Amino acid sequence: MKIDVRKVTLTDIELLQAIAKQTFIETFATENSEENMRNYLADSFSIAKITEELNNINSVFYFAQLNTKVIGYLKINTAQAQTELKHEQALEIERIYVLKEFYGKQIGQLLYNTALQLAQAFGCNYLWLGVWEHNERAINFYTKNNFVAFDKHIFKLGDDEQTDILMKLQLNNNSI
Repeated sequence: MKIDVRKVTLTDIELLQAIAKQTFIETFATENSEENMRNYLADSFSIAKITEELNNINSVFYFAQLNTKVIGYLKINTAQAQTELKHEQALEIERIYVLKEFYGKQIGQLLYNTALQLAQAFGCNYLWLGVWEHNERAINFYTKNNFVAFDKHIFKLGDDEQTDILMKLQLNNNSI
């Protein structure tokens, strides 16, 4: 199985919207109310919102593709596009999502490796991300990749305030 990773462009907006919605539903629908899911999906994955994100020079999306089928995606942020820390020497992994049917096939690892390579190419001191405290699969994945928890923040899904664990991976000896 040969998986290609490629940068997403504005011409891919409908593909990006489709994979974003599908993977978010597959990951979180069973743990959240239908109304909160519907509201979050409408706000976060609208064509206008995705267009704005794709046009931000400090945010980049990548697809994982099997032949022509998009099976996962990555969103990274640098500089002021970061959702929280906004540290110039950091790269935020905002999203790594993979279709459920491809779990366990190293697609998430491939997307993570892409983010790691980009962070190193940009000369970043560390990678960081937020992960829902109840998403044990993701927490285990990042822990396996040597991320450590350093803080928490609130993530709003509809009207539900949820706690995300902030995790980071130091890339060199410099500190934040």
